[in-house]
Amino acid sequence: MTSTYPVWGWGRAEEAPTAAELEALAPAARALLGFPVQTPERPAPPADLPAPRVQVPSWLAPIAACEPLDRARHALGRSYRDVLRGLRGQIDHPPDVVLRPRSEAEVAQALDWCAGAGVAVVPFGGGTSVVGGVEPAVGREFAGAASLDLEALAGVAEVDPVSRAALVLPGTTGPALEAALKPHGLTLRFYPQSFERSTVGGWLATRAAGHFSTRATHVDELVESIRMVTPAGVWASRRLPGSGAGPSPDRLALGSEGVLGVVTEAWLRVRPRPSRRAVAAVAFATFEAGVAAARGLLQAGIEPATCRLVDATEAALTGALATGEAPLMLGFESAELPVDAELAAALEVCADAGGRALDAGAGGGAGANWRASFVRAPYLRERLVLLGVLAETFETAVTWERLDGLVAGVREATQAAITATCGTGTVTCRLTHVYPDGAAPYFTVLAPARRGAELAQWAEIKAAGAEAILAAGGTITHHHAVGRDHRPWYDRQRPEPFAAALRAAKAAVDPAGVLNPGVLLDPVPLTGRV
Repeated sequence: MTSTYPVWGWGRAEEAPTAAELEALAPAARALLGFPVQTPERPAPPADLPAPRVQVPSWLAPIAACEPLDRARHALGRSYRDVLRGLRGQIDHPPDVVLRPRSEAEVAQALDWCAGAGVAVVPFGGGTSVVGGVEPAVGREFAGAASLDLEALAGVAEVDPVSRAALVLPGTTGPALEAALKPHGLTLRFYPQSFERSTVGGWLATRAAGHFSTRATHVDELVESIRMVTPAGVWASRRLPGSGAGPSPDRLALGSEGVLGVVTEAWLRVRPRPSRRAVAAVAFATFEAGVAAARGLLQAGIEPATCRLVDATEAALTGALATGEAPLMLGFESAELPVDAELAAALEVCADAGGRALDAGAGGGAGANWRASFVRAPYLRERLVLLGVLAETFETAVTWERLDGLVAGVREATQAAITATCGTGTVTCRLTHVYPDGAAPYFTVLAPARRGAELAQWAEIKAAGAEAILAAGGTITHHHAVGRDHRPWYDRQRPEPFAAALRAAKAAVDPAGVLNPGVLLDPVPLTGRV
């Protein structure tokens, strides 16, 4: 089994834009962005890769692949850096082998061999990491690197309709999961922007957040139990609705990003598919006024499934609203209960905060246009990159009393870096998730890139935004994970005693230090391994 996706693009190979499509897009992109775009770039094939440094034993050969294209596909995620390097065939850290275990026993066998041979193991799900989480940049201390692709461990193994839970394997993609649950009338209700390609194992390993804005925003709340394979043995938690029996094994597994083990199955809480929906859009004169309204909703106990506030610039760019106002997209849903009263209550709170409810046609259009742009954003991003546009995002979360200051500070710092490195460009902001005590601002950068200097340009812009986030009291990531890209700021955010405890936990389950070295923790020197 091999991936149908190319090395660098978001969609499948047959979905790649043609030269004619890019030429047709260029004038519209130029008019919308307000700066020139460039002649479409032609993708280059991957450069010749170095020969594999390790030889897989014969008993692992049935699940091993060393073909150059397969190795190249497993060398990159889907960040701007990854897309750009893949587009140009620049594969800096290819794995030496791709291992595709077909069972938990084969996962254990693969880990045993890697630990004994000093081969680093980088778990790979859908390959959608935007923070360097799947790139085998493991340093020179290892004999080689293996990408552990879990695509063969996929599917829904069992559904419990009484407790409303499903036993799901890690390589299951979002669409495959929903297709398996649909005959049971159930859904996970979890739709990250990477839904089409990302996998359940990846969601768990990165503490991913879904599209819905309130309640079970992160996958954490949907986990009933997790089973992981580690070099030291199997780590499995008991299926429970809740427990006070000490620190939770699940909570240590969630967000561990492959450094503590490999998820092989999980029981996830599912629910009946919604049949009732009510949507609306409300326009605010300023983004700050919309922030106040969103806070009012959550603190009044009103929890829309969708509660996305978009600044005026992003609203115009996505076709959601062109009036210079900031729209708040609202949506309620239920499998059984009426939702119209909830929407009416939300609109009342928004009106008290100065919001202008858009009429049914305009409100529906604003929401539909924004949702369409959200779904197509990864595809559009690769087209913009081909046209010489620097297009990337970053996100955070912060409590309400600091949110306005954070957004203003991050805008100012990021815009200054854009101007210094690109000459012109813009940074937009939206709220993706909202809580009674705070929200998650999500920033998008669009600027003209200088071909050949893009990685340095983005590094400077990203650093400026990240420094401003930490200075304002935000987290370096709300749902994009840490990976290798966020390590400098993550190390400053976490308490050092916790870091020491995490290192000790890793040493206990991964004494050879082969699991995803460099993610969350520095690689363990050879002299320091057990």
